[in-house]
Amino acid sequence: MDSSHPPKPNTVVVVGAGLSGLVAARELVRSGREVIVLEAADRVGGRVLAETSPLGSRLDLGGQWIGADHQRVAALAREFGEVTFERQVGILPRIVDGAQGVGWLSLTGLGAVAAAAVTCTIAALAPARWSNRQPFDLFLRKLSWGRSRRLLRVGAELSWTADLDRISLYGVRRVVHSQHGLGTILSASGGAQDSLVVGGMGTLVERLARDLGDRVRTDERVLSLHSNADGVVVCTGAATYQAAKVVIAVPAPVASAIAHTPPLPSAVRNVQESTEMGAVYKAIAVYDRPFWRGSAPQDLLFLHGGGGAIFDTSPPEGPGHLCILIGGRAARALDALSADERMSRVLGPLAVHYGLRVLEPNSWHEKAWHLDPDLRGGYVALPVLGSRSGFWPLGAAPVGHIHWAGSETAMEHPGYLDGAIESGQRAAAEVVAALA
Repeated sequence: MDSSHPPKPNTVVVVGAGLSGLVAARELVRSGREVIVLEAADRVGGRVLAETSPLGSRLDLGGQWIGADHQRVAALAREFGEVTFERQVGILPRIVDGAQGVGWLSLTGLGAVAAAAVTCTIAALAPARWSNRQPFDLFLRKLSWGRSRRLLRVGAELSWTADLDRISLYGVRRVVHSQHGLGTILSASGGAQDSLVVGGMGTLVERLARDLGDRVRTDERVLSLHSNADGVVVCTGAATYQAAKVVIAVPAPVASAIAHTPPLPSAVRNVQESTEMGAVYKAIAVYDRPFWRGSAPQDLLFLHGGGGAIFDTSPPEGPGHLCILIGGRAARALDALSADERMSRVLGPLAVHYGLRVLEPNSWHEKAWHLDPDLRGGYVALPVLGSRSGFWPLGAAPVGHIHWAGSETAMEHPGYLDGAIESGQRAAAEVVAALA
């Protein structure tokens, strides 16, 4: 930063140009504050990432879903004139194991629903001091219900992108509760995967950043914050900024890399040090049309191999999009393969359900979020095994001149895009009130 043009005394620095940070910045600008947004990556969006396919369609390789009751993100799409659409699929995806379709209530043993109910009941009744040390992976291995056990494993890896040997049974209970139950988490119509934006969720963050203009500065990683009575000195690798207030809008594990003088309170440090980002691989195969409609299931939850899910995310009028999600350990297993090998590994087993045409997409787009050097994983920050903190919603009480945002701090819909918007709005309101 040019030292001859220092920021005004009431400048607010927002750390992170993801959805929550950009929303916070916009609210602050609207309140008349000077704002600078510092982003470590070479792009905006954080856990939202958009691409345009060779056929002209917009693709979301990061967060994309609008839940049935996610009014904030739906309102943002309307504000920018972006069309949303409900996916014309069943409430729940079809379960497949290899070439075989499996009904939700015809799984071996007690059935998937019963297995999930028993799991959640045990997690709810087990003493926290015991279940907080019990890895969810170990608990699943004790179940004897075959496919139902695999379904719970795949569902957990996809829902929270967690390595199941690093999250506790108690942690699973807390996450399920904060996201309004397994039914909401896994459901399409009326649930967490209810709707999409035709132009892609990435369009919304790009519009937010465009409106903020040169207030947003990428490739500026915040290294340290030095708080004093007058505000905060923000140091990056390239510049120093004087701010009246700072909003940290990056996930807690990412924020832990920022040095603080004086040190943060132990409670805040504990949250940052007891959470870690999940592992998730996302790919989108693009076809000239959604040829599978009418003859094949549109959404699949597959149990074979490492497990994963396929979603039909095709826009109402346009190319066909098949979205593939693989979480946890199964996602990491793909890291050593080439892009062509990953495409073959993922699409190969789908031919029996979608036909041979599925093996030849017009284009292939992918993102392994756990290999992202700036976010360190996706999609959410989870409490590590044995932790007594780090459960959603994360504490967001201001520390001096430092305020906190990020989806995991939201009171409603933590871990979702709607929660990111809520947290950005809340943090901005806190700063405005403090500066007033």
